[in-house]
Amino acid sequence: MMVGAGQSGSGTEDQDWDGDESTADLLKTVGKQVKLWRERAGLTQAELGAAIGYSEEQVSSVERGRRVPKPGFLDAADEVLGAGGLLAAFKEDVERARYPKKVRDLAKLEAEASQLGAYASTVIHGLLQTPDYARALYQLHRPTLDEETIERNVAARVARQEIFNRCPAPFLSFVQEEATLRRPVGGKMVLRQQLERLLEVGRLRNVEIQVMPTDREDHAGLNGSFFLLDPKTGQKVSHSESALHSRVSMDRKEVRILEARYGIIRAQALTPRDSLAFIKTVLGDT
Repeated sequence: MMVGAGQSGSGTEDQDWDGDESTADLLKTVGKQVKLWRERAGLTQAELGAAIGYSEEQVSSVERGRRVPKPGFLDAADEVLGAGGLLAAFKEDVERARYPKKVRDLAKLEAEASQLGAYASTVIHGLLQTPDYARALYQLHRPTLDEETIERNVAARVARQEIFNRCPAPFLSFVQEEATLRRPVGGKMVLRQQLERLLEVGRLRNVEIQVMPTDREDHAGLNGSFFLLDPKTGQKVSHSESALHSRVSMDRKEVRILEARYGIIRAQALTPRDSLAFIKTVLGDT
């Protein structure tokens, strides 16, 4: 689920918005507040931009709700305009709007899930990744991504892991191919930290991590990675990925097929207890 973004230039340029209606409303609200505080301070857009290190065009775009302001923009504008923290208070909500739309949509589905089951065949599943592991994956992307896009995607991926802190806790099940535990994405130290993270998460009462050994003759997951979401209300959802596309489906036939496939995959994999022991062994060999 990777999307491109414009070049960051000097590092102060804000991201053009690619989002949905609710995000548009948020950005319009933030823009109106920036404009109100700027006019109250008696500054032009050019004067505000000069004071906080942004161009007049960038300030204008933020005020019109056409760009997602960085946290630094809001902090600086809050201080210069004497807003007393009212502009800076938008940072958390606005930061979420900076994430790629596909990631926001996926995070929303995950936030509503009472159960999740995921099979990962090529890399560690996104919900289990450390920031360094995720960053290394994005750095391997071809065509290459600029550093701002990489960091934005890493932040979005890490933000999705709030699912582990939810209360009541959803039941989360993962099956990882053995190869994903051995592939040194980012180097051995990054891999070691990633394996330690798997052991940490795998000990949570609401999480089960299983390993599919490479030597299994019977394997129902050779068609690729996917996961299933069972929301507290509404229909079950499936998500699958290919080299260039990610696909969410609520088609009952497709969901039933993947549910049956996932059940077989879990039965063919090591048990959760044996899987944690296996991961410990791999960690010791790394």
